[in-house]
Amino acid sequence: MTPKVSQEHKEQRRAKLIQAATEVFIEHGYENMTMKHVMEKASVSRGGLYQYFENKEDLFEAVIQSQQTEALDLSIQTMIESQGTYWDALLMTFLGKEKTPNDRMDPLAPSKLEYFITGRNDKRRLEHARERYHSAIKLTTKLIEDGERVGEFTPRFEKQVIAKSIISWIDGTALSHSVLGPDETDLKKQSTLLIEYLEWVLGVKR
Repeated sequence: MTPKVSQEHKEQRRAKLIQAATEVFIEHGYENMTMKHVMEKASVSRGGLYQYFENKEDLFEAVIQSQQTEALDLSIQTMIESQGTYWDALLMTFLGKEKTPNDRMDPLAPSKLEYFITGRNDKRRLEHARERYHSAIKLTTKLIEDGERVGEFTPRFEKQVIAKSIISWIDGTALSHSVLGPDETDLKKQSTLLIEYLEWVLGVKR
C-alpha cells in the first residue's frame, strides 16, 4: 500500500520546485529554459516535476505568483510600520528595502519580458499581464492617496497618472537593462532622477 503524502509535504516539494525553477529562469531566460533544467536543478524525476506543473508556462506563472505573493503580503500598513513614512514606503516599492539608487535589476526581469512580450497575443498571458499591471497601479495609487490624506504629499497631477508613470519607468528600465545591460542603462542615475521628479510631482513634505 502506497503511503499517503501529507499536504504540508506536497507544499514543501512544490516550493522547492519553484525555487529551483526561479534559479533556472534567471540563469537561462524564459525561452531557453527547459523542464529538464529544473529536473536537474531540483534533483527530481520527470514524473516528480510534472506531478505539480504541466509545462514551462505553468511553472513560470507559479514563479511569478510566488514573487508577487511575497510583495502583496506587505500591506500598506505593514510598509508604513516598517518604513515610517509613505515616501519611504513608496521608494521601497521600486528600490527595495535599502531605498537607495543602484544599478541592480530584478534578476527575473529578462525572463518576465520574454514571457509577456513574446506572448502578447496569447489570451492567457495578456490577462496575466493586465492583472499584474492593475495590481501595481492600485497599490501605488493607494500609497499616494494615503500619503496625501495624512499631509505628507501634495500631488501636482492626478494620483493614478503619477502611479502609472512610476510603473512605466520600472517596465521601461527593465527592458533597457535586460537588452542593453547596466552600462548602457545608467540605472542608478535614472533612479536618482526619478526620485527628484517624484519629490517635485508629489510635493513631498519633509
